[in-house]
Amino acid sequence: MSRTIAITGATGFIGSWLAKRLASTGWHIKALVRAASLNKRPRDIEPEWITGDLGDIQSLEKLVAGAVAVVHCAGAVRGARQEDFDRINVDGVARLVKVAAEQKLPPRFLLVSSLAAREPQLSFYAASKRNGEKALALNAGNMFWSTFRPPAVYGPGDREMLPLFQWMYRGLAPLIGSDKNRVSLLYVEDLAAAMISWLQKAKHSERFYELHDGHQNGYSWQQIIAVIEGLNGRSILRANIPVPLVKLIAAVNLAGAKIFGRSPMLTPGKVRELTHSNWVADNDQLSSETGWVPKVMLDEGLRLTLGL
Repeated sequence: MSRTIAITGATGFIGSWLAKRLASTGWHIKALVRAASLNKRPRDIEPEWITGDLGDIQSLEKLVAGAVAVVHCAGAVRGARQEDFDRINVDGVARLVKVAAEQKLPPRFLLVSSLAAREPQLSFYAASKRNGEKALALNAGNMFWSTFRPPAVYGPGDREMLPLFQWMYRGLAPLIGSDKNRVSLLYVEDLAAAMISWLQKAKHSERFYELHDGHQNGYSWQQIIAVIEGLNGRSILRANIPVPLVKLIAAVNLAGAKIFGRSPMLTPGKVRELTHSNWVADNDQLSSETGWVPKVMLDEGLRLTLGL
């Protein structure tokens, strides 16, 4: 039986962690890498790199050939327009799924989506994630597949959550939105372990799994700040930023990005995501079906992330 797993996004945060975990357990890894990202290849893993992208059918065929599973981690998180996200998060998914489903022995297929897909009305990104899930279901045929919807994922190498945690550790916590808002979190190594558990033990196709770090009902930002205060041993200043001000900044940022052709992170859609009241996930289905249990709680995860 083949021990080959195909991965997209292996030069990124989540994909590189998964590749490391798989390599340490004896799997042969084939990883798609764009020519522009060759210099970003992790030095601590040596997969079989397939140069190409999600728009190149030939490179996708090379990627999935002989693989028993495909884990699709690649995704667009920045953009000024819906099409900026859809090109990767929808059309890219559809192409990869079609190529995988056409194999003589179709592999298992795991799509790493986002909890944001639960609320597609909030942003271009969230809509693209939901539509990417639909593209998988539409094109998979009889192929065995599932979708993961992780919450905010953090850990060493993260570039999205880390700056915020660093600000907090230095003593300043910028807060946006209501104190009643709640968010689930997940340490990246636990996410990688969950994906491997699915690869090894999943028996039911066409599943959508949410994940979190084991802390029921998520966290308020005050709880997260309190954990960081415990790590640095001093109080953190809470700076409440008015939502209308953040919306104005985001609107200006988006307009400038469209003029200068940039891919912005802070947009009106991102503000709606940040201020949404409920990003609480539920682990029960994945844990009951695969036995996966998260091991890294927030205090340890933040200590590792901040390098303490």
